[in-house]
Amino acid sequence: MTEQAGLSPGAGTLAKGPSAAPQLQFAFEIAIELSPRLRYGPNIWGLERGFVGVTGGTVSGPMLNGIVMPHTGGDWPTVRGSDNTVRFDARYLLQADDGTIIELVNKGVRTGSKDVLQRLNDYQPVDPSEYYMALTPTFDAPAGPHEWLSTAVFIGKADRREKRSVFTYWMVL
Repeated sequence: MTEQAGLSPGAGTLAKGPSAAPQLQFAFEIAIELSPRLRYGPNIWGLERGFVGVTGGTVSGPMLNGIVMPHTGGDWPTVRGSDNTVRFDARYLLQADDGTIIELVNKGVRTGSKDVLQRLNDYQPVDPSEYYMALTPTFDAPAGPHEWLSTAVFIGKADRREKRSVFTYWMVL
């Protein structure tokens, strides 16, 4: 293929097979405090909807420290009624230690066995190893010391507890 494209071997040849897997760097953790959960539905498509407000929290880690700004947003999940699998759609504000305000949009999914998801739904303690809860956050930060958040890709894992969740984020290198 490289000869057909006019490339000589070793000079810009196309890689055969997949690229190397990306590396991850731990960025920070958010411990977020949540209001009581509201559930409504099912809607006309048969899905349950919900809302949980953000009441505060902390951001801590090697790359960012600060707070979750109280009452700046929440999560509007969609819940599959047959087994309580959840698709998250959250938006709220963080404030870095230097005062910078950063918007966080968090999308993700939580799934597991029907029994485990029912226990989570009933606010029972469940070890995070018993279910899958992953996040794809995006950040909107102003120009300055935190703009790197807006130009990097992150992935996250979560541990849901009764009145708070703990989100751990890694930057994709």
